[in-house]
Amino acid sequence: MIDEKIKKFIKETLIGMSVYIDEKEIEVEHPVVFEHGDYSTNIAMIHAKKTGENPIEFANKITKELIKNKPKEIEKIEVAGNGFINFYFSKDFFIDSIKEVLKKEENYGKSNFLKGQKTIVEYTDANPFKEFHIGHLMSNTIGESISRIIEFCGAKVKRANYQGDIGAHIAKAVWGIYQNKNNLPKDGLDPKDKAKFLGMAYALGAKNYDTDENIKKEIEEINRKIYSDEKGEIKKLYEWGRKTSLDYFEMIYKRLGTKFDYYFFESKIAKSGKKIVNEYLKRGLFEESEGAIIFKGEKYGLHTRVFQNSKGLPTYEGKELGLSKMKYEKYSYDKSLIVTGNDINDYFDVLLKVMSFIFPKLAERTVHVGHGMLKLPTGKMGSRTGEIITAEFLIDEVFKRVRPQMEESGLPEEIRNEVAEKVSISAVKYSILKQKAGKDIIFDIDKSVSFEGDSGPYLQYTCVRAKSVIEKAKRENKKPKAVSEKKEITNLERMIYRFPEIIKRAGEEYSPHYVVIYLIELSAEFNTYYAVNKIIGNSKESQYRLAMTKAVSIILENGLKILSIKVPERM
Repeated sequence: MIDEKIKKFIKETLIGMSVYIDEKEIEVEHPVVFEHGDYSTNIAMIHAKKTGENPIEFANKITKELIKNKPKEIEKIEVAGNGFINFYFSKDFFIDSIKEVLKKEENYGKSNFLKGQKTIVEYTDANPFKEFHIGHLMSNTIGESISRIIEFCGAKVKRANYQGDIGAHIAKAVWGIYQNKNNLPKDGLDPKDKAKFLGMAYALGAKNYDTDENIKKEIEEINRKIYSDEKGEIKKLYEWGRKTSLDYFEMIYKRLGTKFDYYFFESKIAKSGKKIVNEYLKRGLFEESEGAIIFKGEKYGLHTRVFQNSKGLPTYEGKELGLSKMKYEKYSYDKSLIVTGNDINDYFDVLLKVMSFIFPKLAERTVHVGHGMLKLPTGKMGSRTGEIITAEFLIDEVFKRVRPQMEESGLPEEIRNEVAEKVSISAVKYSILKQKAGKDIIFDIDKSVSFEGDSGPYLQYTCVRAKSVIEKAKRENKKPKAVSEKKEITNLERMIYRFPEIIKRAGEEYSPHYVVIYLIELSAEFNTYYAVNKIIGNSKESQYRLAMTKAVSIILENGLKILSIKVPERM
């Protein structure tokens, strides 16, 4: 990539000046303002700070040496500000960049820096018997995009979903089902309606568990029966609820464009987790406290957590140890990414510390990606009270805003629902992915469905516009060609070549928001360019404008695919 080439060029020049500097300190970035160059480095300021030299004078020294051997891609190098060194690319560089996009098409932006790396990405983790809420939607959207990004960077990816099908929350739901067993939804009912019944059952159980000691004992007995796999009516209700939940989840995954390779369930992992905890209790890693088995995290600047409760059942923490072992047995990964809400960041700090003693190699390969919460202007949802905001409710609400716009679009009636669905899901996913993981999101429906900018629909519309221009040119037998005699380079050209490095950075940091920001800036530049230039004509410049337009359509389509956003054929 060109940024790596510039870094190497700077390093070799400094060595030639007998200036030795840590390669990690050599950074190049894009200036905020295009007029300040295509790349800039503050290496002169960093070095001058160490030596006491004047940074501007040192920058001028470096620049003189850089100019002597500048690569063909660079037209000029200048010193600016307090010692920044700015690099400006040649016209041929930009033309060659467009040629590369047109040549590689759907492969443009791919890299091999993760080639051969086996990665398992765990995300979504929706628990059976509970509704699929907007927290699961956050995890699914971010996890799917990260999976696609690192695949684009050469990794071999397996998608995993860890689901809690045993535990106190399940027992509460089964108790609620038992109270309403004569009103079980019929088999032919829509999975969404069945899921609502399960949500009601869980809310009922959770409420009574906290307020009635007798019911609490009943729920604990149900929990024991489920753990011991005891046959009878409770087991039948449990299996019905589990299947109903999983069928419902599959319907949502299909709608969101996710397909998992592995499903891990607590019921299959609990025994393994308990065995590990008891083994390492004997080895002294854990200790007993009031009948429970705990890890004293304070010794390591963390906090104490329970890995097995006083009833002898493994907690989430204990089961997680069994999960890490089972994941590796399924897929001997080089990297394991776990995408969850950041409300359990502290939980993972303790878990990874424990893993470092039990499975040190797996701990080193495990990365927790914590994301913020998705909130509506009314505030955070809460499933314990039954006031849950489901993923489908949110998407359907967006759909209600989008669908009327289809009536004015001129689209054929038979595809209006399909387009509205793609636009609705785009609006939601974009709103989630545009924020850096870790930050909370206040979801504004009106802004999310806007076609004017900073939205998923705007990206889709720009891509469809660019593709429609290319199709019109084909009908007129006009072909794109990256040949130009103009002297001025536009901001659009200065954006096009950046896509591969954006993907690489997103893959290194597991941060889809870099892709989102880039695509929205690219779209803005294209729409500005489109407004002031006639794309289809008979001149060489028209061929070049078509080439630029096609390059933009390729990048937008590749980028949106990475974000798991579908592009309609027409809008």
